[in-house]
Amino acid sequence: MSSLDRKLLRQLWSLRAQVLAIALVIASGTALLVMALTTIESLQETTAAYYERTRFADVFAQTKRAPDSLGRDIARIPGARLVETRIVEGAILDMAGYAEPVVAQVISLPDIGPQLMNALVVRSGRLVDPTRPDEVVVSEPFAEAHRLKPGDSFDAVLRGRKRTLQVVGTALSPEFVYAIAPGGLMPDDERFGILWMGRDALAAAFDLQGSFNSVTLSLLPGADARDVIRRLDGMLAPFGGVGAYGRPDQTSNWFLESEIAQQKNMSRIMPTIFLAVAPFLTNMVMARLIETERREIGLLKAFGYGNLSIGWHYAKMVLVIGALGILIGSLAGAWLGHWNTELYTQFYRFPFLLYRPGPAGFVIAGAISLGAALAGSLVAVRRAILLPPAEAMLPPSPPLYRRSWASRTALSGALDEPSRMIVRRIVRWPVRAFLASLGLAMSVAVLIMALQWVDAIDSLAETTFERGQHQDATIAFSDLQPIKVIGDFERLPGVLAAEPYRHMPARISHGHLVERQGIIGIPPGAVLSPVFDVERGRIDVPPDGLVLSRKLAELLEVEAGDTVVVEALEGVQRRENVPVVQIFETYIGKPAYMDMAALNRMAGDGRVASGLHVRVDAQSRSMLLARLKDLPVVAAVLFRHDAIDTFHKTMGETILIFIGFFVVFSMTLAVGVTYNSIRIALSERARELATLRVLGFSRWEISYILLGEVGILTWIAIPLGAVIGFGLAWYMTSAFETELYRVPLVLRDATYGKAALIVLAAALGCAAIVRRRLDRLDLIAVLKTRE
Repeated sequence: MSSLDRKLLRQLWSLRAQVLAIALVIASGTALLVMALTTIESLQETTAAYYERTRFADVFAQTKRAPDSLGRDIARIPGARLVETRIVEGAILDMAGYAEPVVAQVISLPDIGPQLMNALVVRSGRLVDPTRPDEVVVSEPFAEAHRLKPGDSFDAVLRGRKRTLQVVGTALSPEFVYAIAPGGLMPDDERFGILWMGRDALAAAFDLQGSFNSVTLSLLPGADARDVIRRLDGMLAPFGGVGAYGRPDQTSNWFLESEIAQQKNMSRIMPTIFLAVAPFLTNMVMARLIETERREIGLLKAFGYGNLSIGWHYAKMVLVIGALGILIGSLAGAWLGHWNTELYTQFYRFPFLLYRPGPAGFVIAGAISLGAALAGSLVAVRRAILLPPAEAMLPPSPPLYRRSWASRTALSGALDEPSRMIVRRIVRWPVRAFLASLGLAMSVAVLIMALQWVDAIDSLAETTFERGQHQDATIAFSDLQPIKVIGDFERLPGVLAAEPYRHMPARISHGHLVERQGIIGIPPGAVLSPVFDVERGRIDVPPDGLVLSRKLAELLEVEAGDTVVVEALEGVQRRENVPVVQIFETYIGKPAYMDMAALNRMAGDGRVASGLHVRVDAQSRSMLLARLKDLPVVAAVLFRHDAIDTFHKTMGETILIFIGFFVVFSMTLAVGVTYNSIRIALSERARELATLRVLGFSRWEISYILLGEVGILTWIAIPLGAVIGFGLAWYMTSAFETELYRVPLVLRDATYGKAALIVLAAALGCAAIVRRRLDRLDLIAVLKTRE
């Protein structure tokens, strides 16, 4: 080992606390980057493997009733590799010990042979016996929510007839990695489940013998999915087809791909914040170290060490600190990535987890982290290389002191001497003070950005479910019903008011842009579930024309006054040019609205409704629930308060984890900046403070002089961090905007207060540690001069 290497080890040990503080900041950025990259890699690999093993379909389509013979014609579509027809229907379940009616989607299994596509992964029990019509396989999340196991049974209403179904197994399906009830926003395993029955048994229950109402296709490599969908729509249109769609638009897959896209956003945004502070910290330490080692640098050059050797010596110190941070960050990031992926396998139901992160994520994270650390030390290392030996042997020139503008103000006269010392130091080195405040401000900003998600989610729920909706429940019909049925429901026990709605699947196009988006028809003057703009409030739907959400308008590149082409996928399936009358802002989805009468005229199937929004008397709720379970026309019942609870529970779990990460990381950032700032200040002012002690200043007075500077910089950092945090929150809400939801930019006063208190606590902790070192200050040693 060379002399310079031994010197390097001694320096690293003597600066071990500062080295660790910098390494932890680098580790935080590295861990975040590794976590995001490995989670993305794992999710993509797990999804691809799951889809491949279960032969997840490429194209999906529904129809009212098509003959089985049509399946052979569909198989001849150019580009189609496999075709599987099936029956998919809705059911109401009566679960023991559960008062509310439970919505289920029932899917047929082939009576002969295995599933060609979307194969089930059996988790317990077995598949159904085709000769036993009351056997079912239930989705594993639903079974867990209701504690079902093979051998249990429950009642179900299938097309108005109540039957007792026998559970023979539990399973997972690639179609329902993210299972949402019709009209729902979040998975609710207690109120929505998936059942699989034999084909003949399900056909008999719904009078669909010799027919199908759902078809899935897998495509040949290189096949044009759009051409296959166009041909499939043409074949299904005479039988009530409601528009085929590809895998990217399949609900479960769409949610999963959106989550992966958000993780990619996370990998670009969050690590950057932490790694941006790493150059600042390394520059602080290296600049101070080189300044104190001027004489040693001169001696090294005098003994023949070249500029390259000296520069490499100090660069190695940065490399060691960076490597330590990368090692800690890589280990923490790998663990966090595995843990994060396991959370996703519970939220998105996968039967297995493939967490085999390759070297790419670690190499990328390591290279970026090391580059950030080296970038901060370049100026300091360059200064060491260029320092002439003769100049280096001399002590540094004392700073030029003069009476500043601050000392001539009235405030200066009001301050005591220790306070003036603090202010003078900040004013004489404003850049260094600002950089220290900026480092602390970044930790405040990260906290504000993380904590604002709680405010945003609360605001989103309040705006969507409380201000925008006033119904207690939404009742969806199994088929379109005449509008006069509203009177029958108004007479049910506990129903105080009822308001119909119509949902028509459609394709809306503008030029070359096409969106498959259902249109919601509501009556004029709708009160229970009106069109609600988050800024303007309730909006009246005009008698003709479309009212589009801003997100849908952006996707179609239309403005109010433009005309779009609406292709109805229900009823007579006509195409019409429809004007866009208004555009409104909503936080969830990308809905389109029309007057209900106008929508029914477009569909051409009479005055019908898809369901009702109802107000319910709370005291009669149990009686209403009992009646709804027995009504054959009811396909689903969604209660608004249940949706709110599910929303908060689902979002709360993920948001709290998200916030927990960044509270820890931001405190690491605050500790790294604060501790290094105080330790460097102590090293620079040790002689000055020791002199003051000899002159009679108490320990508390010199502590005030040393720590007061950091205290002022911390107070400066808080408002600065609030401004930066607002900018980061704005950027994050913009970056995380999806077709499913937009996170509102909401920052309450309490959020700023919490962020400030957390950073203050971290700063006080560092101050307490350095304060102990100040008490042990060796007055004789520090008062010795180098001259």
